[in-house]
Amino acid sequence: MSDDTGTDAGHDLPFPPLGGPPALDREVTGGKASALSALLAAGFPVPPGFVITRAAMLDGRGRDDWAMRLQAAARAAGPGPYAVRSSAAAEDLPGASYAGMYDSYLGVDADGLASAVTRCFESAESDRVLAYQESHENNDAGKMPGTGGMAVLVQQMVDAAAAGVAFTANPLTGARDETVVSAVVGLGENLVGGSESGEEWLARGGLVSRRRGAKAVLTKESATTVAAAARDVATHFGTPQDVEWALDASGHVHILQARPMTAVPEPVMWEPPGKGVWLRNFRLGEWLPEPVTPLFMDWIVPLIDTGYHQAVTRSAGISIPMGHAAVNGWYYLAPPGPMALPHLLFGGSLRPLPYIFNSVLRPMVDPAGADRAVLRSLEHEWRNVCLTRYRELAGAQGIDVGTADLPQLTYVVEQVARAAGEYLWYFSAAGGAAWKMEAVLARFWRRHLAAALAEGQRDAPETEGYQVLLGGLLPTLPAQVPHAVFSLDWYHPTAGEEQQGQGKGVGVGRGEGAPAAPARAMERRHAAEAACRKVLRGTRHLRRFDTLLAVAQHYARLREDQARDFTLGWPLLRRCAARMGMLLQQSGVIASPDDVHFLTRADLRTGAPAQHAVVGQRRQEWLRQRKLDAPLTLGTLPILGNAFDRLADAARSTRTAPPGSLRGHPASPGRARGHVRIVDGPADFSDFQPGEVLVAKATAPAWTPLFASAAAVVTDTGNLAAHASLVAREYGIPAVVGTGNATRLLHTGQLVTVDGNAGTIELHED
Repeated sequence: MSDDTGTDAGHDLPFPPLGGPPALDREVTGGKASALSALLAAGFPVPPGFVITRAAMLDGRGRDDWAMRLQAAARAAGPGPYAVRSSAAAEDLPGASYAGMYDSYLGVDADGLASAVTRCFESAESDRVLAYQESHENNDAGKMPGTGGMAVLVQQMVDAAAAGVAFTANPLTGARDETVVSAVVGLGENLVGGSESGEEWLARGGLVSRRRGAKAVLTKESATTVAAAARDVATHFGTPQDVEWALDASGHVHILQARPMTAVPEPVMWEPPGKGVWLRNFRLGEWLPEPVTPLFMDWIVPLIDTGYHQAVTRSAGISIPMGHAAVNGWYYLAPPGPMALPHLLFGGSLRPLPYIFNSVLRPMVDPAGADRAVLRSLEHEWRNVCLTRYRELAGAQGIDVGTADLPQLTYVVEQVARAAGEYLWYFSAAGGAAWKMEAVLARFWRRHLAAALAEGQRDAPETEGYQVLLGGLLPTLPAQVPHAVFSLDWYHPTAGEEQQGQGKGVGVGRGEGAPAAPARAMERRHAAEAACRKVLRGTRHLRRFDTLLAVAQHYARLREDQARDFTLGWPLLRRCAARMGMLLQQSGVIASPDDVHFLTRADLRTGAPAQHAVVGQRRQEWLRQRKLDAPLTLGTLPILGNAFDRLADAARSTRTAPPGSLRGHPASPGRARGHVRIVDGPADFSDFQPGEVLVAKATAPAWTPLFASAAAVVTDTGNLAAHASLVAREYGIPAVVGTGNATRLLHTGQLVTVDGNAGTIELHED
């Protein structure tokens, strides 16, 4: 500035205003101010303000009228209070954002502007800024001195009802057609600073959905408005933007900052890894609610697969090929398609033909015949041979895991995992017939019972769907077993470990509510059975009903029995993994015993080179993949479609769904209204309150304690034969499974109505 005019050499005004003219020079006024000035000039809703350049501050701070001139410039911009923030040329670059490095001062009155501006300039020389510059020394931005190109921006404060950030490309998946909006009540400083996560909305193709947050901050309309404003900013600059915004009490959006998004990942693609259909919620997938860790996928899954196929060959004399793969870290299975059937039936001897017919096809049309021909003998072999041998292996007889070396541990792991695969064959063939028999029962109900029972619905409200006949089958529900798991991936502790204090507690929160009792489900079932027999009395269908009902109920109980002990070997597998991790840490292969889960099978040797860097990369990738929405199905089977979906449609009480509701498989009958509780794992169990609606990605046996106090259950994965379905029926509470992404679309505290007959979740306004 000159001594007489006080004007900056590059501008006609002492403090250049936002919006110009002239356009602000980024190298002089910084990235934040230049971007906001360009947006304001283009008509975007940017709060008015002005910029103090470094040169203006150095020349004017010693003048007697320095504070008065700042106050005059502020009054020209509009009444206070004001926000005082940095604007540096090194900020908001594609390779170095400097986000949060400089100090900001909010709610500053006119008298305090001089002090706030000075402190903001001084923050450019702080230790954190210098450290950040050193970490980016290879970038042009990093070579700039802390105060070079530094300016301070003063703007009118927005009286914010809500504020936050909006990313115009999904920072998790890289999708350029998605805008992610995060919001908090009031000012957004805690959200930007990382101390508060806020609620999250996803906008795509004109549709917006709430994804996270216990407290309602935005309405769907206001979230749509924010997302549209952010996309307009991105269109203006021609690149994905990280936009800070505020919403005033009248619903108007104000743009507070816009900068290019840094490190936007390449878009996540969900391509099938091979021909045919690939399912995420089938067989092992039912037990894997999140991405698998590398060692589990590379070692344990192939071992289970080997044991499974060996058992199939012994029982049926045939090999049934099924592919498995990890897609973006998520487990998918490819069941045999229709083109494989001729090879299965005619590729070798004729011995497998009766076996395949009776175990695979006949349960769908003649459950009692399949039971007599094959399935009952499979159950007997499972109880008396397979289960006995598996228990012996799980007991680790003859080996002290605490002193075993790597070869010994490897042998134990392979024996136990193969035995689990053998167990899986009996689980799939015998207990897995439950859903096929259920389909037959559903058809019988629809043809011979539904209409007649509907006429007497007022007198018999229990008979609202055939599934009431498959609930309350256990006089008392079994207690939690130590080998129960929250996820089949051996990275996660078992229920026994959690209860022993090796992880966070698994207790269920206490509060007011009316837990559903298994006895109630049994009473409903008895009433429904009596009503059915009353309708069928004197007809030729009564005997068929009794036979079908008995065999369907038997295999529903069997499936839950088999599910309970499928993970008998997991405590031993976990101890082996911990011991291997300790040995590999001692030899320098990994930094922590827990890192063993992010190795591959080839790395399990004490002489392997250090894997610290690759383990860190794999762990970070796994953490990122846990946030993805993985589709339930990849690829298609255009001829047959998905048998589970067909069964779900046949089981629905109505095809009509409330507007805006979510849809899944109607897994357990009844209707219940309650507030959502998103439960990601055992760490969240203690927060669950009686009467809430349990919403989870999937539920394995270790989740059973929550069912006793839940009003209803909703899961992302699963089908009518999944654990959540069977246990919900035992407790007499409605359940909807296989929704795909209910954990993303619903949020804790949201009021919903779960209709387990129709398979819908109706959303109510908060």
